[in-house]
Formats: sequence, C-alpha cells, structure tokens
Amino acid sequence: MEIAIGILLIGGLFFFTGGAIGILRFPDFYSRLHPAGKLDTAGQLLVLSAVALYVAKDLSLSHTLTAVKILLIVVFVYITSPTATHAIVDAGVRAGLKPFEKAGKNDLAD
Repeated sequence: MEIAIGILLIGGLFFFTGGAIGILRFPDFYSRLHPAGKLDTAGQLLVLSAVALYVAKDLSLSHTLTAVKILLIVVFVYITSPTATHAIVDAGVRAGLKPFEKAGKNDLAD
C-alpha cells in the first residue's frame, strides 16, 4: 500500500512540476492557462488519491468516510476547473489581451 501511495505522490509531483514549468515558459496569457488548468488538475487527482488511500488503509468507518470526502473534492475540482479556466480566458478576451505572435521572417524586414 505504501508503494502505491508513493507512486501516486511522485506522479502528482511530476504533474505539478510540469504545470509550474509550463506557466513560466509559455509566452502569453492564453497558453499559460493550459498547464495551469490541465496539469494542476491531474496533479491534484494523484496527490489527493494518495491521501485518500493513506487515510483509508485502516478500514474503519470514519477513515473510509474521510477518504470518500477527499474523493468528492477531486470530483468537485474536475467539474469546476474547466469552468474556471474558461471564465479566466473569457475575462482575458474581454480585457483585450492579444495572443502571442511570433515574429516571422517578413515581419523583421520592415
């Protein structure tokens, strides 16, 4: 059981790290929201699943109910995260933020 919990925690850390790197490396507001929305949600799934397994390993009723509550948090985040990301993108569009445009060969000739 401890090995499965460790694998889930390491996997969650991998996704959180990838999301943080993506937020730092991508050039504009819109492309930075992709790792923020996708990888952080995947990371929290793995980490909270590890926490639920850790709590439920005693198999008592209170620990099992706590694990179910943790898994309900995961479901809630999976429902709300895409909606929140869409709302943030919509706010950026309404504010007039332009997407990143890479300077092409012809753009530098002017």
